[in-house]
Amino acid sequence: MRTLALTVRAFYIGLVFTFAIARYLGLRLVGRGRTPEARDRLRGEVLARALETLGATFVKFGQILATRPDILPEGITTALARLQDGVPAARFADVRDVVDGDLSAEARAEIAEIEELPVAAASVAQVHRGRLRDGSVVAIKVQRKEARAQIEGDLALMRLFARIVNRLPRMKYVSLPGAVERFGDALHAQLDFRLEADNNRRLAKNFAGDPRIRVPRLWPALCGPRVITMEFVDGVKAESLQGQGVELAQAGFRCIAQMVFLDGFVHADMHPGNILYARSGEIFLIDLGLVAEIPEPMRKPWTETFVAIATGDGKRAAELFYGYAPLVQGTDFAAFQRDITVHLDRLKGRPLHEIEVTDAIGGAMAILRRHHVQVDPVFTVVQLAMLVAEGVGKQLDPHFDLYGCAMPFLMEAMVRWAGGAEPNRPLPTA
Repeated sequence: MRTLALTVRAFYIGLVFTFAIARYLGLRLVGRGRTPEARDRLRGEVLARALETLGATFVKFGQILATRPDILPEGITTALARLQDGVPAARFADVRDVVDGDLSAEARAEIAEIEELPVAAASVAQVHRGRLRDGSVVAIKVQRKEARAQIEGDLALMRLFARIVNRLPRMKYVSLPGAVERFGDALHAQLDFRLEADNNRRLAKNFAGDPRIRVPRLWPALCGPRVITMEFVDGVKAESLQGQGVELAQAGFRCIAQMVFLDGFVHADMHPGNILYARSGEIFLIDLGLVAEIPEPMRKPWTETFVAIATGDGKRAAELFYGYAPLVQGTDFAAFQRDITVHLDRLKGRPLHEIEVTDAIGGAMAILRRHHVQVDPVFTVVQLAMLVAEGVGKQLDPHFDLYGCAMPFLMEAMVRWAGGAEPNRPLPTA
């Protein structure tokens, strides 16, 4: 039965992508995508729609591909970044079955009420507001009953597809099988809510000294492999917190900079929906199923990379990108270094508060892609976190200066992480 189900699913996937290709060609025939940039945007739009049609696992994969501007053009990553994780809610009877099966009878008796309509529904789980016997209002995150079986089936097909595509000479640079394996590891981690609870506790400990930054409080007895019960945060829009914009912008950036440069333990699914503001002025980080730990030996090199970008040192930035790249393919280092230097030199004459991460790092990623220099996946997590920091900061404070705020953290990290990993390859000599 499993083989039959996978065969049917594989046929459906092939059909969806066949229609996607036909749609792309049809749009090209009527005049869409006349320039290279427009073609990339069109490809991204068509691919995003196909992934949405295929469901949760493929949507997740598209979201992760959106964080790899070093291997995909900006037009494609921008379209993929807009993929939404919202899916129809699971039947409430299934939700009750999972809760009853995951918690002991004694623990389950502590939950007096679970609202039938979820407050959020995603590919792996959905969240319901609940009330405990002591009156506490909680958020109960419940894994979808069919999530594991669906994910395992889709991953099996994706591995097969990746192995086939990887045989194409031009696709070896993308390293698709490795990307699928990392994606599978991330999804498996999200299937065990005990790991999310551990992430919650670790992040709470890291920010115990910062009164502005919070993670929701857990009820450990009401947490299991498929259920996690936590404090319900009634978030408000940032603009409703009159007079606190500058302080919140500083606190939000301080949070992300501490994770990235000092702790090396980063919320890897950073987007505005996972940052909640309380009326008290506290900032809550939620949905901690996906985190990234920056290996200690890599903290020094990536800090140096950000320092080089922030100070406009194109020569050093190119050396770091090239030396620590997991893979380079036929790269002319001198030309690569020249392009990075020219790119950063263009930014030097502008005031720091006018320079955006998308200008500096986004432009560098385009150059890496053009010269076939990969970047370590951990850097893309850092890049995404910094993009969110900048976006949130400027929403709260239009004059927010990311680079000015980042430099003290970068300098502290340079001192703290005195040693670091050796480069993966020597620099070419002239």
